[in-house]
Amino acid sequence: MNNERPRVTIYTDGACSGNPGPGGWGVVLMFGTHKKELSGFAEKTTNNRMELLAAIRGLEALKQPCVVELYSDSAYLVNAWQQHWLDGWQKRGWLTSQKKPVENQDLWKRLLELAGVHQVLWHKVKGHADNPWNNRCDELAVAEIKRRR
Repeated sequence: MNNERPRVTIYTDGACSGNPGPGGWGVVLMFGTHKKELSGFAEKTTNNRMELLAAIRGLEALKQPCVVELYSDSAYLVNAWQQHWLDGWQKRGWLTSQKKPVENQDLWKRLLELAGVHQVLWHKVKGHADNPWNNRCDELAVAEIKRRR
């Protein structure tokens, strides 16, 4: 770990009403005693895209390279890093182990760029459980969908 970089905690979540359908994403960033919330909307999307976009928007909000503890309830997002799916996809030219094109390549590539800037530690949390920050991200994402209906 690089102790000279600021340490930031980011919680993320994505939501979709229908899959595909209107979607929202929510982020809570924490640095020391500071907290910032972000959220956004997409007209026609998927839950997985919203999960990835939440992580992207959280990392994009950082103004300098940081050590980031990123928490998500998305196994799709976290496992891609922890189980090294991304390494395999890249080695196979963005094909899955079944030789099919990887979905959401545009977002995965952006996440790889951002992970190259920051030192990101990926953590899976249980969704819709007792984690107040994950629950807050879900509230932000769902509120974006409701506000646009």
